Amino acid sequence: MKERMKQQDIEDLRQLIEFLKLHGVSEFDVDRGDMKLRLKFNPVESGPAGLSDLARLLQSAPQGVAQAAAASAQAGAASGAAGTAEPAANADAGLHMVKSPIVGTFYGSPSPGAAPFVGPGDHVEKGQVIAIIEAMKLMNEIEADVSGEVVKCLVANGQAIEFGQPLFSVRPA
Repeated sequence: MKERMKQQDIEDLRQLIEFLKLHGVSEFDVDRGDMKLRLKFNPVESGPAGLSDLARLLQSAPQGVAQAAAASAQAGAASGAAGTAEPAANADAGLHMVKSPIVGTFYGSPSPGAAPFVGPGDHVEKGQVIAIIEAMKLMNEIEADVSGEVVKCLVANGQAIEFGQPLFSVRPA
């Protein structure tokens, strides 16, 4: 027997969808035991009518879908507004780019007001923690994948980032 989604669950799902579209996510999967949710977006933006149509289709989905959507929407809201930072043109050939292994929110220090993990001119060792990326309310330590001198941090603290986005430029030692 399928349970109908509550109005608040539908609204949470709408917020999740808007967040995913805002950040250009083309596919999103959640698999939690008896609940599975998969969203795929077309490259062409669809209007708000498309979102409400999807919500109506999901009204007959199991309740677990709504719970995952609500949790994901809360995690998305916690990441805040996205800023964009274009990496500077790499004038120095041979610089290594440390890239984000996940989508989330970038933090350059272990806590608000604390000194940053690293800054330009600092020497880092392979495996050294250089940043944190928050994803789904989990703090993921990002480690340097090469030893060398940090040339530049390419993203701002609190900025939403994408998978594979360059975070730091490092001159390998």
